[in-house]
Amino acid sequence: MKNVLFLCTGNSARSILAESILNAEGAGRFRASSAGSQPQGEPNPHAIALLRNLDHDVSALRSKSWDEFAAPGAPQMDFIFTVCDNAAGETCPLWPGQPMSAHWGLPDPAAVTGSEAEIAAAFAQTYRMLLRRISVFVNLPLETLDSLSLKRDLDAIGAVSETT
Repeated sequence: MKNVLFLCTGNSARSILAESILNAEGAGRFRASSAGSQPQGEPNPHAIALLRNLDHDVSALRSKSWDEFAAPGAPQMDFIFTVCDNAAGETCPLWPGQPMSAHWGLPDPAAVTGSEAEIAAAFAQTYRMLLRRISVFVNLPLETLDSLSLKRDLDAIGAVSETT
């Protein structure tokens, strides 16, 4: 079982979506968590509504600090992905075990203003992008890739868009 941590500053939308997607897509192979440098205190209600509508289990989702995952006794991470540009630019804690990391930045759907339909569309687009990237990730032949090849592939996944 590989441990994966998704980071975003507020840990309320993108990282929460990614955690839920990977736990569903990578069940049995990956255990996903999410965290932020400045957690909002609770997941974004639009993220939770979307996940519920797509039959994800949201019962364990919560907004949490990345300090939980750098503390003694925390699970050792194998992979860490930043999903927002702010988190990618911040000084992260020292992660035990030196996990492989990559930046998979996406626009923040929580920053979208407008009608409920426009906000829901932004969350749905973010979900689709994360699903696409995570689907590629869970299908990588991790056992056969050397570190340099794996790092190259993880970085390339971060460049996957809806049109590629």
